[in-house]
Amino acid sequence: MHDLVITNASICDGLGNPAFEGGLAVKDGRIAMIGAKGDDLGAAAETVDAQGLTLAPGIIDIHTHYDAQLTWDAYATPSSGLGVTTVVIGNCGFTIAPCKPDDRDITMRNLTHVEGMSLEAMRAGIEWDFESYADYMDSLTRRGVVPNVAAFVGHSSVRTFVLGEDASKRAATPDEVARMKRIVREALDAGAVGFATSTLEQHNGEGGVPMPSRLADDHEMLELTGALGEAGHGVFMLTKGTRSTIPWLENIAANNGRPVMIAAMFIDPGDPERVFRELGEIAEANGRGRELIGQVGCFPLGMEFTMRHPYPLEALIAWRPAMEAEGTDDYKKVLADPAFRQGLRDEVAVPGVPNRFTNQWDTMFIAEVGKPEHRHLVGKSVGEMARADAKDNFDWFLDFGLADDLDTLFQVSLFNIDEDNVIHLLKHPNAAVALSDAGAHLSFLCDAGFGLHLMGHWARERGDLNLEDAVRMVTSRAADVYRIRDRGRLTPGAWADLMLFDPATVGRGEKRKVNDLPTGAVRLDTPAVGLHGVWINGVRTFDADGVVQDCGRPGQVLREFSA
Repeated sequence: MHDLVITNASICDGLGNPAFEGGLAVKDGRIAMIGAKGDDLGAAAETVDAQGLTLAPGIIDIHTHYDAQLTWDAYATPSSGLGVTTVVIGNCGFTIAPCKPDDRDITMRNLTHVEGMSLEAMRAGIEWDFESYADYMDSLTRRGVVPNVAAFVGHSSVRTFVLGEDASKRAATPDEVARMKRIVREALDAGAVGFATSTLEQHNGEGGVPMPSRLADDHEMLELTGALGEAGHGVFMLTKGTRSTIPWLENIAANNGRPVMIAAMFIDPGDPERVFRELGEIAEANGRGRELIGQVGCFPLGMEFTMRHPYPLEALIAWRPAMEAEGTDDYKKVLADPAFRQGLRDEVAVPGVPNRFTNQWDTMFIAEVGKPEHRHLVGKSVGEMARADAKDNFDWFLDFGLADDLDTLFQVSLFNIDEDNVIHLLKHPNAAVALSDAGAHLSFLCDAGFGLHLMGHWARERGDLNLEDAVRMVTSRAADVYRIRDRGRLTPGAWADLMLFDPATVGRGEKRKVNDLPTGAVRLDTPAVGLHGVWINGVRTFDADGVVQDCGRPGQVLREFSA
């Protein structure tokens, strides 16, 4: 007797093979049988008639930031309602373990800034019943999770654990590097999927202080990534800055023999060809036997923000005085200062800086205003209004923000705007589709539905991909890169992580604001469209009414990966 049989489905196996009519049976959380239309799959405790809908593996999201949220929300909301059955946390090295009790507050304050998380929600929600990385993994296992969870050990957390307040100030000594390396190795032995870091200049903590990983020198990077080679497993995940060249990353791969996942590879209006040059270098490195993968996104990178915390501008070095004054009476004075504004203009005029706001004024729109007298400007772009008033873009933007008491809600599209070029990223053989940032930037964006968008927009609406390839990109491709065993595919013996959807309507809905974080803090949400069912390890977690609230905790905290 099987636990579950799904019949009358269009089976899309996640491996890119042509879909076929049939069904499958589940026993003890795994796929027991797959049959063609008319095959007898045997008796089951529960039978579901798919009525011709597509049955595929659940989505594997390899770029999330649910590290804090999972301590109070086992569902990893909203991913559990968007077809995602496995999340990888700890990306960019921004984790909450290991963490000494004295470092908890600075860890949360840095996450508030760099990842746009609510400080009040984290202070109210995080249950700090762990200190070491192994403690954290044990804590997640005890609490239980709805989606499966794989976790990186994070560089900034490891650095803070060893260097304390100096983590964002200086290079580490050889002894400190050795201590960090032991912690990374212990984390790998405790089940980390790999080691994650960031060298991206935009990644700043509270007050504009660099996130700790940005202070690491080459010796530290080689030693800590070398722990992966010593362990014989694990992925090195890096969010790259200007100094992290592809040849440098190839050298790391050559040193430790492990895969290198490189984020975030966007088409940058400031240099649209750079990402393709870098993907060319990645392809050449793979030709020499290294495994380098570029992490690409299927959305335009867009954000909502106000002048109280203008995240897209904080990548500019010249914005640093504003970050230091944020929350004080001097903040508005800094924004009005002509010398401050000139510094911004001078910096954006310097070409060649990757993934940084330059002059995207025509894709920056006024979404909401604070004062009634400004309502007629809603829907206008900053570039349009600056030209109409014959003013410099920065002057118009900052003047208006001040005149609206910093309450204007701006929407900006920064990168990946030209979809006719973006498709070449998505199809690149050395790319992995991800970059949802789910769990982070909660008030700025919600791209957790990236997999549904790939299938609906890129496969159905644009026709750039067939459905089978779109499914493969966010299922078996992700599992294989991260060495996640028996997931991301519909094959006998694989775990029954399943998604049932209508390919004629699948996608994500309109953005909305919800207040379901601890303390009622707001986040953006985009509901699923055309999603009819999700099963995790054979347990249904999503049905026609949405997320199943009494589904238990069917997910697994993943700790064993293929070499």
